[in-house]
Amino acid sequence: MKNVLSLIVFVLLLASCQDNRQGGYMIAGTLQGDISDTTKVYLRRSDENLQPAETDSTTITGGEFSFSGEILEPRLYYIFIEGARGAIPLILEEGEVEVKAHVDSLNAAVVSGTPQNTAYRNFLEGSRELARRGNSINNEMRTAMASQDTANMSSLRDEYFELQQAGMNYEKEFVTNNPDAMISALVLNRMAQSKAVPAPEIEELYGGLTERIRQTDVGMGIRSTLDAALRTAIGSRAPDFSAPTPTGESLSLNEVLGKVTLVDFWAAWCRPCRAENPNIVRIYDKYKDKGLSILGVSLDRTEADWKKAIEDDGLRWHHVSRLQYFGEIAKLYNVTGIPASFILDENGVIVAKNLRGEALEAKIAELLP
Repeated sequence: MKNVLSLIVFVLLLASCQDNRQGGYMIAGTLQGDISDTTKVYLRRSDENLQPAETDSTTITGGEFSFSGEILEPRLYYIFIEGARGAIPLILEEGEVEVKAHVDSLNAAVVSGTPQNTAYRNFLEGSRELARRGNSINNEMRTAMASQDTANMSSLRDEYFELQQAGMNYEKEFVTNNPDAMISALVLNRMAQSKAVPAPEIEELYGGLTERIRQTDVGMGIRSTLDAALRTAIGSRAPDFSAPTPTGESLSLNEVLGKVTLVDFWAAWCRPCRAENPNIVRIYDKYKDKGLSILGVSLDRTEADWKKAIEDDGLRWHHVSRLQYFGEIAKLYNVTGIPASFILDENGVIVAKNLRGEALEAKIAELLP
């Protein structure tokens, strides 16, 4: 718990020991609106999943609050006000951060005082302009839909897709032009997690960040995500693995490589997987004699469900499973949702990913004419 007395003590210490103190921060907040002196204020850190985790708390006194402490690297934090909607994001780093907000509109808070928060504010200003354009398109779309104005609806859809691309370009340019900004790492991490940008492009943007930012928790998280994505990027050799077959023997990917190999991640409980299975059966029957091999990797939890689905769907190819749900093999291949698939050439190099229906058959036909 920090109060006004702790703020005074901290200021005095800062004044007397400024040259020796490393990593010290102070947050000085001013809050307008109908707020009482007993209102709690919470400082929460963004955890490894970018979710708020409580770090410290204090109370409002005369419309002001403060926090102080030490921090080793720039990190995303949030300020929550008891009874108020929303939160105030800020980048906490060494130095004094000033926060000015109104209790009824925390999202409009002004955060200043350190280089990282200046960069964050600049990023938000550009993002808000894009958001305003998006809201305008949405409002116009609702009007067009109500009047069944199909021509305008089509035009607005095109405008919205253009805005999405503009937003992506804005974020890429920001990351490139602000290599020492923590917000650049946060933006890049979101790109990597969502797979919205190809891994090689993320790698290039990541390489442009300063070493200091790359060494933060978020920076190292990007590196980990990138390593997983690049491991199974098109052009990479598919990682080998082994797992039990339905009859209990161990079988590895390298043992079943054909001229073309489909590694199919699926499960009995996955409806889209089961819906696609008849198409895979048809393709397998058509191309197996030309060199198509399939290895089904089940993410089921129970042996009974796995075996029954193989039998019911007539999946007459190689199968393995560790019955671990999204376990080690799924993580090895950066699989976070199914169905997911990888097409390999005769050398085990990934040549295509996540194709279904006609697109899957077209690729197999191209590789096995």
